[in-house]
Amino acid sequence: MTGMPIFNGHGAERPPLTIYLAAPRGFCAGVDRAIQIVELALAKFGAPVYVRHEIVHNRYVVEGLTAKGAIFVEELDEIPDTGAPVIFSAHGVPKAVPAAASLRRMFYLDATCPLVSKVHVEAERHYEQGREILLIGHAGHPEVVGTTGQLPEGSVHLIETAEDAARFSPRNPERLAYITQTTLSVDDTKDIVTVLRQRFPAMVGPHKDDICYATTNRQDAVKKIAPACERVIVVGSPNSSNSLRLVEVAERAGCPRAMLVGRASDIDWNAFTNIRSLGITAGASAPEILVDEIIDAFKVRFDAKVEIVTTASEDIAFKLPRELREAPAA
Repeated sequence: MTGMPIFNGHGAERPPLTIYLAAPRGFCAGVDRAIQIVELALAKFGAPVYVRHEIVHNRYVVEGLTAKGAIFVEELDEIPDTGAPVIFSAHGVPKAVPAAASLRRMFYLDATCPLVSKVHVEAERHYEQGREILLIGHAGHPEVVGTTGQLPEGSVHLIETAEDAARFSPRNPERLAYITQTTLSVDDTKDIVTVLRQRFPAMVGPHKDDICYATTNRQDAVKKIAPACERVIVVGSPNSSNSLRLVEVAERAGCPRAMLVGRASDIDWNAFTNIRSLGITAGASAPEILVDEIIDAFKVRFDAKVEIVTTASEDIAFKLPRELREAPAA
């Protein structure tokens, strides 16, 4: 019967809520490929399969792969002498890592995102052409560690903020190049590059933006929904750079409060009292099942309707390593 109050199963009336679901969201092609590499390696070679660093920054994904037989380590010296495959994470590794694996005759598979590999190639090209290299990124992030580790120590200078860009003193301002971490805030990076270009007009940049298509698309989608939302939830893990950037983007775009949520059980319901509009997106390493779980949790407490807001479509896929494309051994 229309007009009747809707209850949440505990006798309380469910208030109305519009959920704006950002699209695109969640897994990008690089993350999807990395997870496939672990799953296919387990299927082809059997457990265990060793993975250096979290394959992608999401606890749910890592726990799921662990249950299937993947063993996650931070360094190669944690791996016993074994014929089992060793997989490098999507974030990329310094050159010293595959070199050390080769010395130990390890069978390794590289799950580095091809867009991160593109940045590695750019860095090497600039170095070979005698340029001093600036890397815009976050200290300690595995992608930054991997990119810096493509070249001799001291070849790459990390620039984290516009203030760093204003202070940097090059050896030769005519021989500069910059590259970026792929998961940065598009707007923050633009501000940093603006400062650098004003100071060093001859500085060389990427032929095509280093920030990956998925990072850009997810940030654009959040900018679209944020002004209409009283709250925005970004589904993702606290060590996921692109997820943290989505929280910042949502608040800058006009949402009063955005927050990172790992899964439905992590929701602080006190933060959602009396709201009528909610935005939901997911970082590039967060699976859709966690988004569905959170929407279902809101539907228990609210009379929620979901509106999908699409700003781009994605159909990119990356090739798997040759060893996994071949037919499995008999």
